[in-house]
Amino acid sequence: MIKNQGTYLSNRLTIKRYPNMNKLRKTAIYLFLFFSTIYHSRAQDIERWDKNAVGKENPNTTWFQDAKFGMFIHWGLYSKLAGVWEDKDYYGSGEWLMHQAKIPAKAYEKVAATFNPTKFNAEEWAELAKDAGIKYMVITAKHHEGFAMYDSKVSDFTIVKASPYAKDPMKALANATRKKGIQFGFYYSQFLDWHEPNGGGNKWDFKEADKDYLKYYKEKSIPQLKELLTNYGKLGIVWFDMPGGLNKQQTQALVDEMHALQPQSLFSSRVGQGLGDYRTFGDSEVPATPIKGAWESIYTHNDSWGYISHDMNFKTPEEITQLLANVASKGGNLMLNVGPDGEGNIPYYSEKYLRATGKWLDKNGESIYGSTYGLVPAQPWGVSTSKPGKLFLHLLNPPKDGKIRVPGINVNVTGVTQLNSNTKLKYEIKDQILYLNLPPKTDLYHSVIAVSFNGQLNDGYLNSVPTVSAAYDQNMLEVIHSKTTGAAKMQTLTYSHYFGDWKHTTCVTNMVKPEDQVTFEFNVTEPGDYKIQLEYACPEESAKQEGIMEFNHKTYKFQTLRTSEYTSSKPLLFIKHPVATVTIEKPGVYTLNLRPENNTKELFKLKSVILQPIL
Repeated sequence: MIKNQGTYLSNRLTIKRYPNMNKLRKTAIYLFLFFSTIYHSRAQDIERWDKNAVGKENPNTTWFQDAKFGMFIHWGLYSKLAGVWEDKDYYGSGEWLMHQAKIPAKAYEKVAATFNPTKFNAEEWAELAKDAGIKYMVITAKHHEGFAMYDSKVSDFTIVKASPYAKDPMKALANATRKKGIQFGFYYSQFLDWHEPNGGGNKWDFKEADKDYLKYYKEKSIPQLKELLTNYGKLGIVWFDMPGGLNKQQTQALVDEMHALQPQSLFSSRVGQGLGDYRTFGDSEVPATPIKGAWESIYTHNDSWGYISHDMNFKTPEEITQLLANVASKGGNLMLNVGPDGEGNIPYYSEKYLRATGKWLDKNGESIYGSTYGLVPAQPWGVSTSKPGKLFLHLLNPPKDGKIRVPGINVNVTGVTQLNSNTKLKYEIKDQILYLNLPPKTDLYHSVIAVSFNGQLNDGYLNSVPTVSAAYDQNMLEVIHSKTTGAAKMQTLTYSHYFGDWKHTTCVTNMVKPEDQVTFEFNVTEPGDYKIQLEYACPEESAKQEGIMEFNHKTYKFQTLRTSEYTSSKPLLFIKHPVATVTIEKPGVYTLNLRPENNTKELFKLKSVILQPIL
């Protein structure tokens, strides 16, 4: 007997529902579904975070690219458990508690009997989002635990059927957010489901060899997705997560079937196989350079997506506004997560700090909403965002002398103002460099300067040379602005602090031989003495090796120092290693070169070079 013939029959019925589908497409899908029944589908070796979207830009992404700021909400049975199981505290991602503690599915089911979030108020959540300047909201309809936070007819493991709450909070939230003009969407874990024998991920209860992933998709995943796309009005986003169990053709069939229900809804890239409508980067990841097209960075407000009672590491309003500016300066959206507790309360600091962020956006939102990536690359003072005829300077690190330098201004500047007060500022332009004196800081978090101009501003990233100035305590030369030769290469290293608390650092790696080199070019604006530090990670086996730094026609030797081994499940430790004090006698463009002295093991994983002025 063919295991997945039910899937074939189900999908044949799906074809009959679309009588206008052209004959050729019917035949192609028919043949595909026939052959898909012959081979039992197993989990594909897919990147956990598929960051690739379809090559053709979806015309419906216009609102998304203008929105810039979204709210993610992780809410489920794990919120009731709050990071604790059998009196043991678990750290990291609270929504993964069932997996971390290897809780049997039957035992986990019993949590639903005590899940009664009577403090949930959809209008209050929507009001908070509005006050915070949020433009779209995505909430977990079903996470990996398998529990549906809505009224699903497909399963009994739902908030309506299995909990004393016995109501559908998603219906109320969908209506409340739309009344506030906020785009609404659902998160859905399409493959991982620790509650189901045929779902992905649960290997402590169910044998992997016995799983039938296509049966799971047919009987639960696809029917629940259809419910969500049919019963909750127009959805701005369907946020898929953790692809698996389907090949590319099957994923395409899933995407086509869901898009037939909501053609304008945007599907996240984690639907898999490069078939999403926009790109979602890894958890807590911002690309090092601007990315064109629609994309998004997702971050937690503290260290966990789901509520953990002992996780109090909340990002401050200053950290949120600076993160938002950094993401927008690369051309993307920030979707910041909050994790309500098991009673339906949003954490006190999430509510307080989001509202404070909204107040900053009330005055500075013009520099975020509807912007594109900054045509002036990151400078020691901060980052920029752009609009036609306007450049916005986000002052994340104001200079000590109050004077900033903005390179690459090839246009006719018509005015410079402080955005929150519209105060006009005096400025000077010389050799396509804008110079201006900053007014006293009036923003609580970071100030924004608006530069108005006529003409077409050049894209400064094409010929970007970082600036080094004595006006800053530290001048960081990130490796993304360097050039590598030989076998040396640029690599993004992903690792975690707590379980699932992901970090991403771009480094130069594979420097093994003297010809494996990295070179930095930078513009020094003030002469003087500078201490040079190398920021790197170095395992035990690479420690005590000799490296060479060449700068300004001089050679400096250093010996590497041990920090930590690199593994994705543990913190990666970086050291700021002072290797030389140098004197720069005149302003100008300089180069700095690093390489191993001899053929050896990898020298280190280089994160940045730091020049610290000595006053």
